Amino acid sequence: MSEIPDDVYTIWWVGLIVTLVVFVPLAVYLLHRTFVAARSIQRYAADALTAAAGIAGNTSHLPALDATIAVASTMLPVAGSIVARLDTAATVLAQRAE
Repeated sequence: MSEIPDDVYTIWWVGLIVTLVVFVPLAVYLLHRTFVAARSIQRYAADALTAAAGIAGNTSHLPALDATIAVASTMLPVAGSIVARLDTAATVLAQRAE
């Protein structure tokens, strides 16, 4: 069996120490940042869901608005006729007042 030089063990220990001192804390730090970002995204998604539910609730009345517009459009000629008759009455009353 061949003898392994002491330099190999030294390099191996230096590599282990560098890994434990530099790379493990760096990995923990990066994983923590990823976790914080994921939690932030989750909170924003919950806020967006609440806002979307509010929008859906506020726009649920749009069909009723369409029905109101349909009724108003059928009332428009009647309203025009009433305005014309009121203008005629106002003109007649103004002529009598003179």
